[in-house]
Amino acid sequence: MSNNKKQTPTPPLSLGEGPGVRPHKPWLWIPTLYFAEGLPYVAVMTLAVILYKRLGLSNTEIALYTSWLYLPWTIKPLWSPFVDLIKTKRWWITTMQALIAASMAGIAFFIPTDHYVQATLACFWLMAFGSATHDIAADGFYMLGLTTGEQSFFVGIRNTFYRLANIFGQGILVMLAGWLETSGGNIPLAWSLTFYFMAGLFIAITLYHRFVLPRPDTDVRRPELSAGKLLKDFVQTFVSFFRKKHIGLMFFFLLTYRLGESQLVKIASPFLLDSREAGGLGLDTASVGMIYGTLGVAALLVGGIVSGLLVSRHGFRRWLLPMALAINLPDLLYVWLAVATPDSAWVTALCVAVEQLGYGFGFTAYTLYLIYIAEGEHKTAHYAIGTGFMALGMMLPGMPAGWLQETMGYSTFFVWVCLCTVPGIVAALLVRKQIGPEFGKRQVS
Repeated sequence: MSNNKKQTPTPPLSLGEGPGVRPHKPWLWIPTLYFAEGLPYVAVMTLAVILYKRLGLSNTEIALYTSWLYLPWTIKPLWSPFVDLIKTKRWWITTMQALIAASMAGIAFFIPTDHYVQATLACFWLMAFGSATHDIAADGFYMLGLTTGEQSFFVGIRNTFYRLANIFGQGILVMLAGWLETSGGNIPLAWSLTFYFMAGLFIAITLYHRFVLPRPDTDVRRPELSAGKLLKDFVQTFVSFFRKKHIGLMFFFLLTYRLGESQLVKIASPFLLDSREAGGLGLDTASVGMIYGTLGVAALLVGGIVSGLLVSRHGFRRWLLPMALAINLPDLLYVWLAVATPDSAWVTALCVAVEQLGYGFGFTAYTLYLIYIAEGEHKTAHYAIGTGFMALGMMLPGMPAGWLQETMGYSTFFVWVCLCTVPGIVAALLVRKQIGPEFGKRQVS
């Protein structure tokens, strides 16, 4: 892959439409690029939890081990400036996709072995690093490969295919693993075959992108930027982030808004899978894939769309408290599920869908607040730093969640989760006072 690009790009060539270059066709690569961005994240955050539960790990081990996998997304702002320094974003995309495919194949290979926990965790770490780096390159490439008008047009498309990756990963792949478990009676083999399938899919995506991704003239490595200058600029940007007004309240919101959800998400799937004797609902793997991965994600999508429409009409401040309540109050449904242990899978599906609908509705507040605090100089970098603290707010509380659940039992644990939602609601009330009534409202000309 040649890096001999023109140093003075003209608009037609900036989108890769020069002699010997394939025409610029965003529909050929944006859907697959953002599907490829979403799938490994789902594999690390959700499939790993279900996999280890089916392989017999305790909830304490599952929550601790998988929470650490958030770390690459937490610290990715630390190495994101250096992606510009080494190779092109196109190179980073295809290389990280190949790395992700290799890590999926590694997980598939090691699942049936005696030391599967250590080996598969190492592969999940590799996948998490590759996925976090892929996010940096893909989001940067999106801005380089499209005109401003195209960026606006395709933002909904990219988000849709990212969510479709969630449905595919949490739903279809989990159902596939469940079907293989039932038909073959061998749980490790079923999950090994599922991850081999994922690896093959990612190899195909990698090869596809090597041919169809455009070659923007602006996508060049930047040798004029030294590592020392990048580091100096990054330190100055980081320091300016910590000089923002109301920094204490900002961190209070970032670290507590999802305090309850950060623990619930680690235990929800194990709760659905655990036997009734252990306090769970005793569902099979395929049912969990359908309930949590398909119906749940669809409800989450609806919640996000509705909240975005309401905020664009009335502004962020008006809907901040309702969104905080929506993301937190439905956690009470898990208390009821743990106490009542309903026999009907449809009742369980309804409760999960309502909780995910509230989560999708309420998470919009987090995204908008990150945009709000990033306003000003270094907007892009400050937004990236904010997302790092967002990931930290999920990682740290999730670590002891399994131990707390096994100590308390499911019913008491879910009560604890509901108590942990209170700080986030208080933070929303305090933040609401700072936000102007017009922020987030669509401006009508």
